[in-house]
Amino acid sequence: MFHGPLLAATPGLEVTTIVTADADRRSRAGRDFPRAAVVAHADEVWPRADELDLVVVATPSGTHAPLASAAIDAGLSVVVEKPLAPRVGQARALVERAAAAQVMLTVFHNRRWDAEFLTLRRLVTAGTLGDVARFESRFERWRPERTAGAWREELSADDGGGVLLDLGVHLVDQARSLLGPVTHVYGEVAARRGGSDDDVFAALQHASGARSHLWASAVAAAPGPRLRVLGTGAGYLAPYLDGQEDALRAGRRPDEAGFGEEPAECWGRLVRGEEEEPVPSAPGRWVEFYRGVVRALRDGVAPPVDPRDAVAVLEVLDAVRRSAADRHVVAL
Repeated sequence: MFHGPLLAATPGLEVTTIVTADADRRSRAGRDFPRAAVVAHADEVWPRADELDLVVVATPSGTHAPLASAAIDAGLSVVVEKPLAPRVGQARALVERAAAAQVMLTVFHNRRWDAEFLTLRRLVTAGTLGDVARFESRFERWRPERTAGAWREELSADDGGGVLLDLGVHLVDQARSLLGPVTHVYGEVAARRGGSDDDVFAALQHASGARSHLWASAVAAAPGPRLRVLGTGAGYLAPYLDGQEDALRAGRRPDEAGFGEEPAECWGRLVRGEEEEPVPSAPGRWVEFYRGVVRALRDGVAPPVDPRDAVAVLEVLDAVRRSAADRHVVAL
């Protein structure tokens, strides 16, 4: 649903092999990519490495590290779904392995290309907000009952489960990419429905002096605004989440006209006290990730997401857990 349409919409990329043992997914793969071979196990891919250029690992998080390692050992460049690995040590080892093998490794931190975040970055770059003092960011949902069979809601954090390793990755990556390195972390982590963690708060102190307050929750009955950013010159308030995920779920293609564009009623607002004005939204552009992958493979430029950024995100998430467990602020 995510990677297939984005790959198909990227000039220069062709899906030639799909790995799935699930009968329904095999049927869908044959329908959506009739020219691709569909195989049941990843071990069927590595002997054909000389026919391939890139592997996309879009599997449950606990399998990211072994599958990415196997691809690197086969000499193949790799895109890994977030998180790069459940544990920071695994992620560091992958980065070192890829560097030693001289193959490209990147991570699907796609929400750098969300509409509201691109709009915010444009405002910050233009100096419209002045100096950013506080960045508030939320991925909050209302799902009071756990979903039967959903691995993210059942597995432990060590195996890749929970919202911290899911939505928390995006929250921290956006904060770091906007405001720079993190020096201190305070965290709260809870599993309010049992199973994996489903309600998280993190406060980050950046080296720049700015602070980030981040929420990820599956049990927020009254979700807050997606973004509230306060600067010395103005604030930016974005009530709604980027619509690309819903569009992909509805079967739209990323190369359709108007894909990623937000309707005016979903635009954010520039606020100065009692004064406010709408801010036209930048189009969401997840497909830019894969266009960056093509440039990295063809031209040898840096990948769209530096895998060391993914390691730094996991270091912050690890500090969030330690802070929540020990009830103190963690210095990085």
